[in-house]
Amino acid sequence: MRMIQGNGVDVGKTIHFTFDGRSYTAHPGDTLASALLANGVRLVGRSFKYHRPRGILSAGPEEPNALVELRTGARREPNTRATVAELFDGLTASSQNRWPTLAFDALGINGALSPVFTAGFYYKTFMWPASFWEKIYEPIIRRAAGLGRAAEEADPDCYEKSNGFCDVLIVGSGPAGLAAALAAATSGARVILCEQDSLPGGRLRAENILIDHQPGWNWAEATINRLRAMPNVRIMTRSCVFARYDGGTYGVFERVSDHLATPQPDQPRQRLWRIVARQCIVATGGIERPIVFPNNDRPGIMLAGAVRTYVNRFGVVPGRRAVVYTNNDDGLRSATDLHAAGVQIVAIVDSRPSSAHAQAIAQRTGAPLFPSARIADTSGYRGVTAALIRDSEGKDCRIACDLIAVSGGWNPDIALTTHHGKRPSYNDEIAAFIPTSDEEDMHVSGVAAGTMTTSGALTEGALAGHQAAACCGFGKASSPPPAVPSVDQDESYGIVPQWHAMDAESGRRAGRAFIDFQNDVTAKDTKLAAQEGFRSVEHLKRYTTLGMATDQGKTANVNGLAFLAEVNGQSIPQTGTTLTRPPTQPVTLGTLAGPHRGLHFKPHRLPPTHQWATEQGAVFTANGLWQRAQWYPRVGETTWQDTVNREVNTVRSAVGFCDVTTLGKIDIQGPDAANFLERVYVNAWQKLPIGRARYGLMLREDGFAFDDGTTARLGENHYVMTTTTANAGPVMQHLEFCHQCLWPDMDVQFISVTDEWAQIAVAGPRSRDVLRQIVDPQYDLSNESFGYMAAATITVCGGQPARLFRLSFSGELAYELAVPAHYGDALARLLMRVGAPYGITPYGTEALGVMRIEKGHPAGPELNGQTTAHDLGMGRMLSTKKDFIGRTMATRAALTDPGRPTLIGLRPLVAGTTLDAGAHLLPKGSPATAAFDQGWISSSAWSPTVGSWIALGFLSNGPARHGEIIAVHNPLADTVTEAEIVSPVFVDPEGKRLHA
Repeated sequence: MRMIQGNGVDVGKTIHFTFDGRSYTAHPGDTLASALLANGVRLVGRSFKYHRPRGILSAGPEEPNALVELRTGARREPNTRATVAELFDGLTASSQNRWPTLAFDALGINGALSPVFTAGFYYKTFMWPASFWEKIYEPIIRRAAGLGRAAEEADPDCYEKSNGFCDVLIVGSGPAGLAAALAAATSGARVILCEQDSLPGGRLRAENILIDHQPGWNWAEATINRLRAMPNVRIMTRSCVFARYDGGTYGVFERVSDHLATPQPDQPRQRLWRIVARQCIVATGGIERPIVFPNNDRPGIMLAGAVRTYVNRFGVVPGRRAVVYTNNDDGLRSATDLHAAGVQIVAIVDSRPSSAHAQAIAQRTGAPLFPSARIADTSGYRGVTAALIRDSEGKDCRIACDLIAVSGGWNPDIALTTHHGKRPSYNDEIAAFIPTSDEEDMHVSGVAAGTMTTSGALTEGALAGHQAAACCGFGKASSPPPAVPSVDQDESYGIVPQWHAMDAESGRRAGRAFIDFQNDVTAKDTKLAAQEGFRSVEHLKRYTTLGMATDQGKTANVNGLAFLAEVNGQSIPQTGTTLTRPPTQPVTLGTLAGPHRGLHFKPHRLPPTHQWATEQGAVFTANGLWQRAQWYPRVGETTWQDTVNREVNTVRSAVGFCDVTTLGKIDIQGPDAANFLERVYVNAWQKLPIGRARYGLMLREDGFAFDDGTTARLGENHYVMTTTTANAGPVMQHLEFCHQCLWPDMDVQFISVTDEWAQIAVAGPRSRDVLRQIVDPQYDLSNESFGYMAAATITVCGGQPARLFRLSFSGELAYELAVPAHYGDALARLLMRVGAPYGITPYGTEALGVMRIEKGHPAGPELNGQTTAHDLGMGRMLSTKKDFIGRTMATRAALTDPGRPTLIGLRPLVAGTTLDAGAHLLPKGSPATAAFDQGWISSSAWSPTVGSWIALGFLSNGPARHGEIIAVHNPLADTVTEAEIVSPVFVDPEGKRLHA
């Protein structure tokens, strides 16, 4: 079916592809749709609900029918519009939504059930009986839902995100867009021109239009070459501007290498652009709409403008015997172009009264003209074979054909202009919606503005480009816009809308008349929705699913609301229209994610001692983004539990050290620093002496615990706060919010210094002895001079600045030594050397967790966002003398009720019996049901110090129940264990060790 040389394909080269397992040939520049049509393939898919045979309707992104699956394996991509899929050699494509084959689809039986599958069918049917929903309805619906198959393997391609900045962004490279680009660029403005197609030119590629005595597409290529030569212009093809955001920001989806079998090395497949422009010119053209008539969905029934695209750009004729059905002069062009390509025009059906223009084209093409007529029905199954034409007198004439080119007029593509909530207005002259008015930073020109001629588009585009550049300070606003090229022939539009072609007298139809092809929404569905009270366009959309498919109703919405207006007895402006939301076209999830997957999404952060820990054979675990040593196995230790027991016992009896760099560290300075801490912490800070640290608890605004940690005062107005590893980022955000939004007048500044300092905890009875080997001798580490919760800036190893804090998470005599991050590795090696005589050992997060449970310290599992200070046993910390975030909400009766689950300790009656975190706590002997659930275990571990499993948990009225035996139920393992409720502090409850 390739009859002539198209202006967008290279017929000198041949490429091969397959569709549904059958091999075909094509040429570079073809889309999958044009190649299928060139090979005589008309049936390409099945509709979603009725599984009716469907062919190619359009030639652009508005395509509702030809959704195919491209590629195989990890690159398999469903629901791709064949009209925008560029061919490459070896492409594998297949149809979807059919079984077992496209030609014979068993679910085609749904068509016979169409009287049942009417609008609102799902809402009305699946309500009863209620017991059917879970076992019958939902499984069936889930199997039937969706289109296509997603890839089952990891995507091998990469994606990028990038930013662009310009004075003038131009969307579309048709005549208006090119004229605007030339005008803005020659004024000196920085211009970005985005074109969603692979070739610039827009409709100039589809039409036989002469500009400056040359084919329009030739003029477009020459203009693009001229623009490319300008240093202030960037041309972006295969780039769809899909969204308009605040502040002159636009989202752009660039298909970098979708036209290749595989991306080049180091090349992304797709790229997401964030372009910020001072001015924007929307020259997106228009989208042709069909006319609604019975059985208007058969393969071979196409939009007239799309037919011209295939003929003129691709050199493909979609049929041999064509009927042209139109309500405007633009549709008549298809008859002329098809005739010139050698196609027999068997009829021109014009819903308008006869005109000299239509008569002249009918005479030129030798086609019979049917004025004031309509197509009343069509014949065929896998492709149209005949059209039933009803003339102005009501007489029927059946004409054999294999192509019906339909034009119901053009809708300006105004999606970008509505993203800020601006509703368009209806223009009776062109029977379509147009933007209400230009905004200060947005100009609309060409067909997008309702100008339906090429000469008008060129003039408007040049004026818009001139004005946009002037708004950016380039050129003089009073100077005339540049001259535009001449269009060598007159154009006319002359639309007289005909929205549908059904019998008005009796309401009879020869077959279903489709408004939305992809979702199988018919004219009958629209009428039924109105009859059942869904008379708003928003309700119509949701009740019938009109315009809710991948094409977002680009060819259906206006016809649908026009039909609704007729049913409601209203005008189209009275009926209104829905607004479009971003994205205007489908954007892949890979593009939205960009490079942020795997380690790019969740990168590994390595503490300063990572290399040293690796040399020690450490086993690592993810702690947030950090990779931390979990334990350090030694020869002879057969299980990880053996290793952890050794590490715990060594710390309890001698000395160990652990890298705690990952704890959040925030440096806080300023005259109002203490006052600021007073407001974010529940306890007092004004009287904290210099050289001391204090434990602090933060609440959220709802009164629940947010984070805890210690803050040390190093100077008059200088504090260093530590946070949990998991909440380091959120706490920093919280402080920034409090300062910027709640208390902007406070003179306080803070910055995260987590990465600046390597911090190592040295714990155990011999920790002081080890540190004396490192800390310079002028600093006294005795208990009297540097007691518990002391903090100081010191020097180590002969003058190296450091910070020392006497803090303990293990319950032992302990310190935390901070040195500049690049010395962290050296510090670990030094500690191993000087600590060897004292039996030092490194210990990991597992041993750290065991010791903090033994000491009853709440951590992440206890600070889970659902616990309060009272739950944690810290109710007395809440100051009554000052205000702080969460104070009022924390005093709510429900949050201070003694019956709330409160922190307790648990020991099994049999020491070796496992207590599992997450297990439920119930009264002894009670049934294992939610009605008797009184709490849960938050943390548990085997304690080598206690010689038993121990756990922390929350239990209703817990502190008053010490000594009680309670049932511990693990529903996952279906086990019940008896445990004794004890104090959460298992080791050294008097605190003698940490104060030693």
